[in-house]
Amino acid sequence: MKAFLTAALMPIIALAAVAQETEDSIATRQLQEIVIRAPKVIRKADMDVYHPSQSAVEHSRNGMQLLRNLMIPALSVNDALGTISSGGQSVQVRINGREATIEQVQQLLPETIKRVEWIDNPSLRYNGATAVLNFIVTNPTAGGSLMTYAQPALNAAWGRYRAAIKINNGNSQWGASANFKLTNRMSAYREYSEAFTMPDGTKIDRSEKPDGGYLSDTYGGLQLDYSYIKPDTTVFWVALHGYKQWPEASLYRSIMSQSAGLDNVLISDFDTRDGFTPSFTAYLEQHLPYKQLIAIDFNGSLYNGRTRRNYTEEADAGNGTALTEVSTSIKDRNQAYGVEADYIKNWAQSRFTAGVNYKANRNRSTYENLGGEIFHQRQDRLYFFGEYFQRINKVTLTAGIGAQYTSFKFKETGQGTDSWNVRPQFTFTYRPGQAHQLRLNFSSWQSPPSLAETNIVAQQVDAFQWTQGNPDIHTSQSYMLTLRYSYDIKRLSGSFGIRAFTSPDAIAPYTYWADGKLITSYENSKGLQTLSFWIAPSIEIVPGWLWLEGMVQYRAERMSGTGYKLYNHDWSGQGGLVFQHWGWQAIVMYQRAQRDLWGQKVSWGEDMSLIELEYNWKKWQFGAGVMCPFTKYDQGARSYDPYHIYEKHIRMNDYPKYYLSISYNLQWGRQRRDTRKIVNADGEVAKSSASGR
Repeated sequence: MKAFLTAALMPIIALAAVAQETEDSIATRQLQEIVIRAPKVIRKADMDVYHPSQSAVEHSRNGMQLLRNLMIPALSVNDALGTISSGGQSVQVRINGREATIEQVQQLLPETIKRVEWIDNPSLRYNGATAVLNFIVTNPTAGGSLMTYAQPALNAAWGRYRAAIKINNGNSQWGASANFKLTNRMSAYREYSEAFTMPDGTKIDRSEKPDGGYLSDTYGGLQLDYSYIKPDTTVFWVALHGYKQWPEASLYRSIMSQSAGLDNVLISDFDTRDGFTPSFTAYLEQHLPYKQLIAIDFNGSLYNGRTRRNYTEEADAGNGTALTEVSTSIKDRNQAYGVEADYIKNWAQSRFTAGVNYKANRNRSTYENLGGEIFHQRQDRLYFFGEYFQRINKVTLTAGIGAQYTSFKFKETGQGTDSWNVRPQFTFTYRPGQAHQLRLNFSSWQSPPSLAETNIVAQQVDAFQWTQGNPDIHTSQSYMLTLRYSYDIKRLSGSFGIRAFTSPDAIAPYTYWADGKLITSYENSKGLQTLSFWIAPSIEIVPGWLWLEGMVQYRAERMSGTGYKLYNHDWSGQGGLVFQHWGWQAIVMYQRAQRDLWGQKVSWGEDMSLIELEYNWKKWQFGAGVMCPFTKYDQGARSYDPYHIYEKHIRMNDYPKYYLSISYNLQWGRQRRDTRKIVNADGEVAKSSASGR
């Protein structure tokens, strides 16, 4: 860890040596004895704009690889795993203003990406996103493009595959794309130890020795779309998408010993979910005189699927009688519909935006393990907002306010809640030049409870534990204040800052004993507060050849709820070394996941490392890589609940994991601009979950 911190902080030492430099980082091109200079990054009032260099395009074969090669400070891009994050938080991705998936970004041809907009203080119309990446893409007026990609593993049933084709004719474009991810029974195991404290004070220790298991997560998607663009007048876009989840499953087997006298107990813990989700999207944008426009978006989706869990404890390692048997099977038939309409008026130095958003969820869950008992939940959310942006010389100001109404109702019992919440936002930006920028941002948002958190059905977890949702919890409020300084000096760029976050009524789990059962339910807690500091430098060690980039973050958290007050202190971050020349690109990366406090539990994502080598030849790219070559794969959780203390680690037997990759990109005809979607209605469908350990 010390070595990692030292490497990440090296650019800060270098900063002192080059502080006198004020010239922006530039790319130069000689043309008839005239040197043309273009900024590497253009810092606008509400975003940073990155224009890909020719070298970045040449060393990329999809949108994710190009994004990685842009080396945006504080942004972690992992094409092998298909993830984009910033400071441990997920990043919303968009293509021409239209919200998109990671798979759709991976299907972008680098040659078509005109610029990338990095928005680290999203406005109210982004509806609570912590950060936004917007890819501005161009496409042919005649002709089309084809992109294919395959990444199979050599020592595991794992791989990613995708293809996309676009055909253009005048103002119209037809497109079709498909993606498939294979993860089939990859060998895994769970390290688990726990201690229960009974109501009378008796303590029971349980320790598990792994005895095998596996993980499966195979899914695929197919999309057909059509767009019509009349420049500066009308944009119309419609898409039909189908998403299929094959059994997403985990099986963990272990031999458990217990301080209460039981020993050699076989535990089998099996979870699975599968289903199909078709969705439909339609978008219309109409430009009006005097720099005005109206944009309307509709999104609807259906979900038909099942969630199952089977948990058993058997004496004598499976040769004796069953001590505990848990079987849960939930069949969902859920719907979601969303519509948003925005009005935008632009002036020379200012902008006004107003909008309204409505989302409806209609959930129908059949509990097959309860004799087919059916529960219906109705969720409605209505959101209004208005925002004004003004530029005054080197200072820009943005202020806005929104109001959200949220309603949850269970048909069978009539239980539920209604609430109104206000969402203010403010941003102050000072930019003395292209090389430096100081930004102060205050934002707020609401987090409605999930289907699992409000579901009134009691579910058994194991011999002691049960879970049951709380239909009386209400939408929680969150506030965040961020001060960030960004710099771009010669071969050194990056950012550092401080962020304060509070959610005074955060939705969190709490536990209590009732009738010999330890029940986990949910409440609007007494609040979560977080203070974090980060530094994210990027240095070009050898111009055009070698780069070092990284991010180090320190977080201090405090959370209070029924019967507890906990603190969490954590270092996290990532670092990477990138070499590219003569068509080759080599990457070495290490990542330590952020440890998050929620309720009485600290959980983390993937701690991992990566080495990857790629070679570009004409329209082809060939690559090979290995995941976790010099670190141990780990993700897990640690509980500090006095009734139930536990620690869990998920490990993979197939690591280090070796893989190959191959991609082919082809374009023909002239290029035209793709659809730029200004607003996005939320039509994401809800899904049930079976309670697990």
